[in-house]
Amino acid sequence: MDIDEKYMYRCISLAKNGKGNVSPNPMVGCVIVHNNIIIGEGYHHKHGDNHAEVVAINQVKDKSKLKEATLYVSLEPCSHHGKTPPCSDYIIANKILKVIIGCKDSSSKVNGKGIQTLIDAGIELKVGVLESKCRRLNKRFFTFHEKKRPYIILKWAETKDGYIDIKRKNKNNGIAWITNKNTKIITHKLRAQEDAILVGRKTIENDNPSLNTRHYNGSNPSIFIIDTTLKLKLNYKLFQSNVNIFNILKSESNNNILYIKLNSDYFLEDLLNYLYKDKIQSIIIEGGKITLKSFIENNYWDKAMVITGNKYFKEGIESPKLKQAPSETFNFDDDTINIYRNSFT
Repeated sequence: MDIDEKYMYRCISLAKNGKGNVSPNPMVGCVIVHNNIIIGEGYHHKHGDNHAEVVAINQVKDKSKLKEATLYVSLEPCSHHGKTPPCSDYIIANKILKVIIGCKDSSSKVNGKGIQTLIDAGIELKVGVLESKCRRLNKRFFTFHEKKRPYIILKWAETKDGYIDIKRKNKNNGIAWITNKNTKIITHKLRAQEDAILVGRKTIENDNPSLNTRHYNGSNPSIFIIDTTLKLKLNYKLFQSNVNIFNILKSESNNNILYIKLNSDYFLEDLLNYLYKDKIQSIIIEGGKITLKSFIENNYWDKAMVITGNKYFKEGIESPKLKQAPSETFNFDDDTINIYRNSFT
């Protein structure tokens, strides 16, 4: 590992501290090195707060060292005015003459402009250190800006014999639990890290879920439901929260419910386009089978979390199938969790 990679790894490690708090901004880490000693470092803590470069520069006590220092940052410094001033201008103002960048920011507001600003100021630049790792760090951000849709995570639980649910004779069977109760911590942590969650009508009718983060300390995701012909009654737990319902009948707002009418012929494409315009960078698709299957068949997914519980149903609703082999497998109590990746591998 060369010296630049060493400090870029530190940038990536710092950046991860902002996970779940910076969206729609990317996670960014920054390290300032003088004579092989870190004299300042920081990360983007929260959307609206100072960016990583500003945090790191402000941490340096002796600013005279900056003109002899190297600034490492995992993502191209911004060059535009948003909630904070441009980081590229702040770097120039503090007379830093060498900058090492992990990867380019492909969003339309930056997309090389920050790099060009630094070049025009005569700053020595190196771009692309641990580039693939820096891009993967912000896979949600890059998917959103490059594919014009959210980063999509599929999530479901299945039995050892491959069933996602029991056969239901009525809507009063209750939840057919597959995983152990402690696994909720993992799934609720996932919810806290993503912008939104989506389920179909059948999931609401069968499970009456809350879709919140009650078993993990974090923000609740925005809730979206697919109910194409508006068959759901409003007495389910979800409707105590703010809810968005995708359908083909009407667009209107009614107290805490927003009805979003989509084109029936291009339903999924319209749905993703709406989420993009609503600045939803990441979304969890939690079911049921028909909803999950529609995303899989149209190849609209980036990651899948499949939890196999230590149970057998012998019959029921078969779980969706993925063509990929899992990229990661681990156990949690007596449950097995497989992670599949469809991008940023």
